[in-house]
Amino acid sequence: MHLKTLLDVEMIAVETKDELSILLELQAPESETQAARPPHTLQVVLDRSGSMSGGALEAAKAALDELIGRLDAKDRFGLVTFDSAVEVVVPSGPLTDRDAVRRAIATVEPRGMTDLASGLIRGIEEARRTKGDGGATVLLLSDGHANRGHVDHDQLGTFATAVRREGISIGVVGIGLGYDEDLLSAVAAGGAGNVHFAEEADAVGGALAAEVDGLLDQVVQAATLTVRPGTAVQSVTLFNDLPVSEVEGGFLVELGNFVAGEERKLLLQATIPALRDLGLAEVCGLTMRWTETATLKQQTVELPIHVGVVPGDAAAGRIPNPVVRTEVAFQKAQRSRKDAADALRYGDVQGGSDIMRLAAIDLQDAMAGAPPELADELAVEADLLMSNSIQALIEPVERSIKNQRAEYYEKTNKRQSMANMERRENRRRARDEERRRTAGEAGDTTTDQDPGEGKFGG
Repeated sequence: MHLKTLLDVEMIAVETKDELSILLELQAPESETQAARPPHTLQVVLDRSGSMSGGALEAAKAALDELIGRLDAKDRFGLVTFDSAVEVVVPSGPLTDRDAVRRAIATVEPRGMTDLASGLIRGIEEARRTKGDGGATVLLLSDGHANRGHVDHDQLGTFATAVRREGISIGVVGIGLGYDEDLLSAVAAGGAGNVHFAEEADAVGGALAAEVDGLLDQVVQAATLTVRPGTAVQSVTLFNDLPVSEVEGGFLVELGNFVAGEERKLLLQATIPALRDLGLAEVCGLTMRWTETATLKQQTVELPIHVGVVPGDAAAGRIPNPVVRTEVAFQKAQRSRKDAADALRYGDVQGGSDIMRLAAIDLQDAMAGAPPELADELAVEADLLMSNSIQALIEPVERSIKNQRAEYYEKTNKRQSMANMERRENRRRARDEERRRTAGEAGDTTTDQDPGEGKFGG
């Protein structure tokens, strides 16, 4: 892992209170060989309640059929379904008989209510049983609100956090417009997993494919960042919305797993009191820890962050770092997405639309001081926010809420540059093309089934 830090200013004035923004750019190494990847456990927890009828469940089953063709025979796959009751449809284990697994998936039919917590707990039990050294990913697919069993968001989020410490991450796919985005986001945040919004049928297949690609490319597991503020600093806080826990002398940020070449950005903000002494002042100490997927070796990097304390006239001439200021503007826009979703949820459609529109204008203003490659990213984000503000006035409010929550989660929790996302998408397309070519040469096209078209009904 490579860790790079940038300060928005390199110096502060003596005897003057100030605030400092710190940008952390993280990059995972490229994968040297896919053969070195240890077996991984993918445990799917699928909502089969009555609301999944009308296309949602069939699309999910077709996507699972496709997913099985992407995994290696040494990987472990399991499927738990839930409605009013919980059923282990495919016990977690190696994919030695794909046809048997596909036949089991085909038997799943919609029925009953939605006891999400019981299904999730049973899926985690299966993942624990087979996860091994390679860890496990639990992927929850649901289209509704939990109405049986444990339904408290905070309680389920705390449970997911405890599970994450066992090497089990939890991702979610919210299907259609009826699911509880707060609940699913809490579970994913606690489990350091991904959040996918799949309104349309073909989006379910894309969400599952993205999860499998993440397993195939995974090079780093259980990454964490510990931040310990310096003694002269009043406070250091994390701007991104990530799982944080208190540790001695500071706080620990859960970063989860990284795929090959993945880049992320974190933003810290430090409040510095009026310091009397000139020279270097320690803002904070950073300690990053992770496990290499291929070797299962634990790695640690430590990095102190300092700022210069200088006379007031010297500090007056400082020039803020445009890269850091651009990221501050980007992350403020993401907070606006969350605020807009909250306003929409409470029925203030015009207010939610206005929040997004003003955030887009702020990004347009920030473009003037941004480096060219980052200005392009701000422009894309501003256009998207402006479009979202208009759509909020004319489309179903649930769609706007879910769009904004999904965008907020992805762009603050697992913040990647536009260029990095494009590189990962190109890698995925190349892999899919190679897989299709290989399947064609073997005369086997069973792994390329169409997951379905159109939007879900009911």
